[in-house]
Amino acid sequence: MTNADLIALAREMTLHSYAPYSHFHVGAALLCRDGRVYTGCNIENAAFGPTVCAERVAFFSAVRDGARDFERIAIVGGEEGRITSFTPPCGVCRQVMREFCRDDFTVVLSDGREIREFPLAALLPQSFSPADLGKE
Repeated sequence: MTNADLIALAREMTLHSYAPYSHFHVGAALLCRDGRVYTGCNIENAAFGPTVCAERVAFFSAVRDGARDFERIAIVGGEEGRITSFTPPCGVCRQVMREFCRDDFTVVLSDGREIREFPLAALLPQSFSPADLGKE
């Protein structure tokens, strides 16, 4: 699956986003090494704390199904679902990625015109991981 394919799936997920407060719709498409793809969209809540990001929806769906070996994730987002700038993952999502992914896991971002790729290690340097607890 190409980055463009993943971005298209992520873009489609912005249509399912529930963002009545921020109006910022985000979609994600997570590629497993075995070829399975899990998608997610952001889901807001009036209490804000229970709000969940698209990336975590995709990861948690994959983990629920037993997936543990991930290759890359594409993320897109924008006001009212218009993709006009890059939407990098928040810090919480980066930490979730670190729980399940190696440093070379790739985060793919698009602004609707250009595609950029980042290894997880560049987005979350000096991170805390299962290895720090002797669990890796």
